[in-house]
Amino acid sequence: MVTDHYDYIIIGSGLAGLQLALAFSKDSYFNKKKIALIDPSPKTSNDKTWSFWETEPGNWNNLVYKTWKQASVISKKKHIQLALEPYNYKSIRSVDFYRELKTQLKKHHNISFLLQHVTSVKDNDKIEIHTNTNSYTANHVFDSRIPDEFSTKSSQYTTLIQHFKGWVIQTDTNAFNEEEVTMMDYRLKDGEQTTFMYVLPFSKKKALVEFTYFTEKIVDDATYESFIKQYINNYLNIKNYEIIETETGQIPMTNFPFDDYNTNYITKIGTAGGWVKGSSGYSFKHTEKRVNKIIDNIKSNKTPSSDLFKRKYKFYDKVFLKVLKDDNHKGEWIFQEFYSKNSIQTMFRFLDEDSTFFEEVKVMLSLFSWSFIKAFIKTL
Repeated sequence: MVTDHYDYIIIGSGLAGLQLALAFSKDSYFNKKKIALIDPSPKTSNDKTWSFWETEPGNWNNLVYKTWKQASVISKKKHIQLALEPYNYKSIRSVDFYRELKTQLKKHHNISFLLQHVTSVKDNDKIEIHTNTNSYTANHVFDSRIPDEFSTKSSQYTTLIQHFKGWVIQTDTNAFNEEEVTMMDYRLKDGEQTTFMYVLPFSKKKALVEFTYFTEKIVDDATYESFIKQYINNYLNIKNYEIIETETGQIPMTNFPFDDYNTNYITKIGTAGGWVKGSSGYSFKHTEKRVNKIIDNIKSNKTPSSDLFKRKYKFYDKVFLKVLKDDNHKGEWIFQEFYSKNSIQTMFRFLDEDSTFFEEVKVMLSLFSWSFIKAFIKTL
């Protein structure tokens, strides 16, 4: 078994791993650093769609599959139209992201892709990484593997799962308003749980139609598909369509302390680092911010994981999660109040963790209820 040494090893070439490697490649400070990405998958399929909002100029515009300037949130009581300017809502297909970033990274002689499965990481005097075929040492490891303790200890924390299944459908006739994304439509629900439809119209004849849960337990494929079919037939009034792609996912929404698993020489990244926003499941732009902070930390001789989070937003997420877990049926009301009593620009800044204290107070007041009072007290 051969042992090679790297300055940095990134375990996982998904969203976080590739963004971090790209940031390394674009900064001359790291030109002489030897870097490896280890992943058992070649990442050649479209396994997910990332959607996010941002103002221009955007760093990912060359990869954006579709952009929208309008959105809607629909509850049984309200149809809220949202003019997003100066923001744009954007979607990137993961296969396009993987292909482009790997192409860029392979131009750099100091960056290697290793198609292997990591079996263990040992934090000794020097970090040892063992795979199914080799072993390596590194000065620092960026690890996207979720800690084993999450499966055994997550019940001790406030944890929900954002889980979903979506179909990309193609129709024969014009069926979609391609100018507007449906962020949440609560008219079709699975009982009293927080569930909603999400619709990304890529053209007048093509859209991603997805059924999403914010719940403690997942459901079987047939349940998702039943709701998707009902929505397409009864709400979109589409009778003839072809399913051309399918996507599924499970995203933890939790206050589990992932960042406790960082050390001086190992930094957990992506979902494993707690980079997914606990109250919403958003990750794309939060990943970009944390990657930039890691680069700054390294160049300032700080521990890479220093100050990646703002404590007040962790507290907000904890309160929000507590309400959703204890009163899961209130999800529709919560998001209706969010988007009807606050401007979409305020909500985007709040979810991006860039809001002012005045905006945060306004958002909290819009959700003022006994459920939130109880959750606030329990969280304190």
